[in-house]
Amino acid sequence: MADFLTVDGVNLDLRRWPGSGTPILMLHEALGAASTWRDFPERLAASTGHPAIAWSRQGFGRSDPLPQPPAHNYLQLEAERVPPLLDALELEHAHLYGHSDGAAIALITASSAPQRVASLVLEAPHVTVEAQTAKAIVAVKDLYAQGALKQKLARHHRDPDRVFANWAETWLDPDFASWSIEEQLPRVTAPVLLIQGLDDPYFSLGQLDRIERAVPNTRRLELAGCGHAPYREQTEKVLEAVQAFLASADTH
Repeated sequence: MADFLTVDGVNLDLRRWPGSGTPILMLHEALGAASTWRDFPERLAASTGHPAIAWSRQGFGRSDPLPQPPAHNYLQLEAERVPPLLDALELEHAHLYGHSDGAAIALITASSAPQRVASLVLEAPHVTVEAQTAKAIVAVKDLYAQGALKQKLARHHRDPDRVFANWAETWLDPDFASWSIEEQLPRVTAPVLLIQGLDDPYFSLGQLDRIERAVPNTRRLELAGCGHAPYREQTEKVLEAVQAFLASADTH
């Protein structure tokens, strides 16, 4: 069900799917929105039995626009907005399902507000910048200029040009190359499921290695023949893994 929720004066595009128990909060990728998850949250709720909630962060989807381009610490700032969102939803805690940027936001949230996070499912997570990321973004910039990607993003965002520019300009800025959240990882106490496509052009398995070294209760799923969006590219395998993971997390 599509709806809007006002959090700290910002109208957020919100969608819900029914279930019971602790909800799964979906955190979208850098070019994503509540709608880019397609039918995955519905299938996730049906598979796990948990309610699912997806929302578009400010500046994305049909949510209110950002007043200015994001700062280099935008992921930290977005993580600070998760507890107020949970408060507005009247939730003490939730399972966080993050994809790409959403995975980084989920990790930061779990490190700073551990009592609000029941578990973490992280697809294509990143905790630092890799050389391959910039190369992949440059390639996508060329694709965007051709128009097809812009048309795709326009189906999900009020301002697709601004969404794309904010992402590309931030990650290609030389000053962003030192970004890292590794020092925050030891404060993560929630159980973690890491999911990575072996053909992901943006991030390597090294990101998962860094998380595993710092976070004790971690398992991983590596998917051959899969790129940056496992939930879309290998849905059944992801649903099976998440169902088993959440069943285990619910018993602890």
